[in-house]
Amino acid sequence: MTEGVAPARRLDEAEQLRLGTDIQRRLGVKTSRDEPLARFTTMRVGGPADLFAEVRNLFELRAIVRFARSRDIPLTLLGRGSDLVISDQGIGGLVVKVSAQQVRVEDDLLIADAGLPMAKAATIAKDAGLTGLEFGLAIPGTVGGAVWANAGAHEAEMADVLVRAGVIGPDGTESEHDATGLGLAYRESALKHAPEGRPDVVTSITLRLRPEDPAVITGRLDEIRRWRQAHQPLGIPSAGSTFRNPPGDSAGRIIDSLGLKGLREGGASVSEKHANFLVNDQKGTATDVRRLGDRVRETVARETGIELVYEVVFAGDWSGLDGGTG
Repeated sequence: MTEGVAPARRLDEAEQLRLGTDIQRRLGVKTSRDEPLARFTTMRVGGPADLFAEVRNLFELRAIVRFARSRDIPLTLLGRGSDLVISDQGIGGLVVKVSAQQVRVEDDLLIADAGLPMAKAATIAKDAGLTGLEFGLAIPGTVGGAVWANAGAHEAEMADVLVRAGVIGPDGTESEHDATGLGLAYRESALKHAPEGRPDVVTSITLRLRPEDPAVITGRLDEIRRWRQAHQPLGIPSAGSTFRNPPGDSAGRIIDSLGLKGLREGGASVSEKHANFLVNDQKGTATDVRRLGDRVRETVARETGIELVYEVVFAGDWSGLDGGTG
């Protein structure tokens, strides 16, 4: 993923009140001001959103995105808050948590709203006797976020199974695109390069899978569970894999080879179990996490010449970090 997202324009108190009232009156969606965001992320860090709303179906999602577009309100979408570190200063504008989770299976197609968790999608596919989505069990985010990042694990990724995704573009119109049209590549997509505060919003996805005996699929899912329990720091706040793997190598292997497991910055540390995971094991701040990640990158670059690229997104206002702009 990108190394940083430019901070969105902040809304003053009058704007928060006016826009929140309009959203609740026009769309029937409840809003809150200065909503703490840490609890909505897997790293458990981050400051408040100027204005926050949660949508539970595609009607609400489409309506609130178009509302924001029509009023030029900076918009940020949250799924399950994985692969994401929100700054301690929070996020300006409107933050919308996407919890739309309707799903259906038609023959070998799984069709779902963007807010469906990937792990749940993998289980639904198994129950329907469809294989190809087992890797989703290892993806902590939603299906919409997985398309946005072309998420993958266990030698599979979303580009392998995606037929099409519904996307609301910057102008508010919705269209469908396949993997090629979305520019899906290793942890990359065209969706990541939308204008600041005007993201391309995934509304729904259609995946093509293959028939298989559910018992066989269950065995594969169990194997993935065992692998994760043995190799990843489950149960501790983290954002998942911190860095992309460089070509032909593993970011975790490189970091481990330099003896960086256990390296600490405030309440955050490099996991002793998997070196490509930064964990918030002592109630650290977002700044702790960011500084630790930067220390790891600098050390790897100095010792090996390899420039690690962040897979996690650093969202919000990081302008106070060592005088930088994030």
